[in-house]
Parts: sequence; structure tokens; C-alpha cells
Amino acid sequence: MLHFILNGISRGLARVSRPTILRLGARLGWFYGHIVRQRRAEALAALRRSLPELTPTAAVAALNGMYRNLATNLVEILREAGGADENIRDLFSVEGEEIVTAALARGRGALILMAHYGSWELLAMYTAQRKYQLSIVAKKFKNTAVDELWNRLRQRYGITVVYAHNAARTCIRALRENKLVGFMLDQNRPHDKGVFVQFFGRPASTSPGLAVLASQAQAPVIPVFIQRRADGGHHIRILPVIEPPPDRTPETVLRYTQLYTSILEREIRAHPDQWIWIHRRWKAQPRPGDPLATPVCC
Repeated sequence: MLHFILNGISRGLARVSRPTILRLGARLGWFYGHIVRQRRAEALAALRRSLPELTPTAAVAALNGMYRNLATNLVEILREAGGADENIRDLFSVEGEEIVTAALARGRGALILMAHYGSWELLAMYTAQRKYQLSIVAKKFKNTAVDELWNRLRQRYGITVVYAHNAARTCIRALRENKLVGFMLDQNRPHDKGVFVQFFGRPASTSPGLAVLASQAQAPVIPVFIQRRADGGHHIRILPVIEPPPDRTPETVLRYTQLYTSILEREIRAHPDQWIWIHRRWKAQPRPGDPLATPVCC
């Protein structure tokens, strides 16, 4: 039933103008943040603990912006899934694309360091539409209907989905074929599957997979962020290449994972309304004797 409902909604949204979509996203965001209030108190506490320099008013504004951005992301994606006929390239401005071109000229592919920041799904779609061969490491949605809808849209744009479980071999193959592999690094990992780095001054269990893959494939890592502009469009910032780790020792993997995480933190500090504070990022905590990275300059 949900499958048919989502398809009907997406087809309806495809016929709606973009300005209307943005207004709808803002209203749904208000409803999400003020009526549904999913993890609102918990998210606000995390935001204020992470950014104590924000005034209470600024912290609430950032949180409201997060709910608005998440809701707008949803209606934008559903609109695309319904077959909207606009060229999504028209929605983007890009800074630093030459960095990707130069990295791929090496012939080893590139790992894209990403976060649940801005409209991350549209970032993947835009990248694929630019004719880059892109694979993304992702988890399955718990709801089968949502998972099918999202993957149908990804496939429509030429994105290859690599499910996170046992993804290493597929990712290495893609890199050896000189493709891009997108890797999210901003989610909590279970204690026994992560390494502990500093994120906003607190230990956060983080996947070591990006550092391990970069070292094994000797592929560069490129941080890429997408930010929603005031006019409702999107700006993509591509940051300079991070060279692959020289080895895969636990100490090196931990150090590079901290480096990648520090870059994410810097971006989130600049635009806190763009990140998903409702995620329980610090759920897993270190036990006595666990290695813990120290913050690095990014």
C-alpha cells in the first residue's frame, strides 16, 4: 500500500512548480519540527552542547532550519522520482570541479567524503548526471517501499548502490575502474565496528572503512559538500584532495579517520542548519582501553 501511495505522491509533485515545492517543503519542515517534533529536545541538546557559542535563539533557528531542509529534501526527491522534467543541473552552482577531474586523471578513481548535509541525495544525482561513474555506499531503508523508490530514482540517474555490508570488494573494483565512490562518514557505528575519533569535542564511533579503502586502493579522498542556497538552489563545494594513507595500521587508520571527521566538523560548524542533528551520533562510547584519536587541524 505504501508503495502505491508514494508513487502517487511523487507523480503529483512532479507536476508542481519548483517555487511551490519550496514553499511546501518549508511548511512541512515547520510541521515536522513543531508538531511531530522527532527527537527535537535531544537534537537541540546535541546542537547546543556541540556549539555552545550559539545563542539560544541561534541554536533554535539552526534546528528549525534542519527540519525545514530535511522536509524540502524529501519533497524534492519525491518530485524527481515522479518524473519531473526539469534538468537538475540548472539548480546547481559548483566550485572546484577541476579537483575531481585532476584526481581521476591519475587513473585510480577517487573516494568522495560526504555527510548527511544539505541535499546529499541530489548531490549524488547531479554527480551522475555530469557523466561521472558513481557508486555510493549506502544502507537499505528499513521500509521496502521507500527503499525501492529511492533505488529506482538512483538507477534512473545512473548511480550504482553498494550496500554497506561487505562492500569493500565492490568498492575496490570500482576504484580500479577509475570510478567515484561516495562514502558517508557522519553516522554512529556500533562499538565493535567503529574507531573512536573526536567530533565536536566528544568521542564518536566512526567507520574506519574510508581510510582502509583509500589505503588499499591508493585512491585519493575528495571532500564534497552541498549547501542549500537562499534562492532554493544548491551550491557544491569540492575541497582539495587528501592523499591516501601510507598503510593500514590501526594507528594510521585512526589518524586519517580523525582527519576526515575534522573536515566534516568544520563544515557543519559553518552551517549547522544543514546537518542532521536528530541522528544519535554519539550513541556508542569508548570503553576503558579503547584507542581514541586526538583532534587534528583540517
